[in-house]
Amino acid sequence: MSGPVANNIFRSSGVIAAAAGGLSWQTVVTASTLTASAGNGYWINTTSNACTITLPGSAVAGDQIIFVDYARTWGTNAIIIDSNGLNFQGETDVYTVDYDTSGQAVNLVYSGATIGWTPSSDIVNALEPVAPPTQKGIFAFGNSGSAVSMSNLMNSSGVIASDVTGVGSARSNLGATSYGGDKAIFAFGSTGSYSNITNLVSNSGVVASDTSGVGTVRVSSPATTFGTSGQAIFAYGYASSPTNISNKVSGAGVMATDTAGVGTARYDPAAASYGVGLGIFGFGNASGSGTAITNLVSSSGVISADVAGVGTGREAPAATSYGGDKAIFAYGTTPGVGTQSMSNKVSNTGVVASDTSGVGTVRYLLAASGYGGDKGAFAYGRDGGTRYSIKNLISNTGVVASNTTGVGTARSNLGGAGYSISA
Repeated sequence: MSGPVANNIFRSSGVIAAAAGGLSWQTVVTASTLTASAGNGYWINTTSNACTITLPGSAVAGDQIIFVDYARTWGTNAIIIDSNGLNFQGETDVYTVDYDTSGQAVNLVYSGATIGWTPSSDIVNALEPVAPPTQKGIFAFGNSGSAVSMSNLMNSSGVIASDVTGVGSARSNLGATSYGGDKAIFAFGSTGSYSNITNLVSNSGVVASDTSGVGTVRVSSPATTFGTSGQAIFAYGYASSPTNISNKVSGAGVMATDTAGVGTARYDPAAASYGVGLGIFGFGNASGSGTAITNLVSSSGVISADVAGVGTGREAPAATSYGGDKAIFAYGTTPGVGTQSMSNKVSNTGVVASDTSGVGTVRYLLAASGYGGDKGAFAYGRDGGTRYSIKNLISNTGVVASNTTGVGTARSNLGGAGYSISA
């Protein structure tokens, strides 16, 4: 038969060789030993034990076998290759060959007697888990004419419950975000003077008492999640002047010290997560006027330089994620112009869209939270001297619904965040 073996679909014996796309995948192997055959693919589950794999005692060029770490446990219990008298990458089978990296997949091809079996690919598949989305939300603290510490839970259908007696210092102009995958944190704000206290929220929606604050005392500092391990970050706000400092929150809810700021110092922006492990801060008051600039947050919590704003510049809007990987900013007020109800969507690559005509009552100093895994809600807020308890739900395609009559004490200057991965 003419032509190199590699270019034939036949072995030199005339027997059809299994091509890569025609491998016969076997049932999951959990035993401590396996005798492998050419032309097969094997899922190797070493959850309970290591596995010694004996390769065929005879082979011809082009024979192929694939082994895959089924349960990502090879790092704990490796696979050991016995080349059964044939060479393995040019070495005799007296050498021990093992693969001990979780998530690995090994594609072995027999090249002939001199080199023997050799990996045509040796790939470690990255594990980049995406945390389950929060299903419920909480709105808490705020100003109803004076600072309050009450909270209102929102279920996975977007229904807001009546007031829960507050825990922690009554305060307003604070920020809030999810952390740890299924919990929430409220931080900073004014108790009559600027503070840096925090209140953690459990995955059952219980607000904890005050924790002594870390970082510069300030107000109007929003927050978003980032990364894949439950981290969060608070940034911007007003101390003795507008600031751009930030403070990270660990997956265990521990607030870190100040990080030098990036981007235009401002207060009353809004923030939300988007994409996978990414966040965005947008809008706010800089130098006495509303702005539309945004700052993206990387999966490691690094805030980027300013991105030129799109949409109407304004302060005190709210923001939430929706659709699983997108975000939306809405409402707010533009100094010298008035209160707004428009919205701006954010794509899963962090691109802010132009204004969408507003729906619902114009207001600012409201809060937002995700719910139901892929939807959101804007709630509460004020316009001039009038405070509201209305809400506007956001569909998983980013459509803002008309007003829903509110539940709970009408107020503004509060925070909202998602919690709980159980509906």
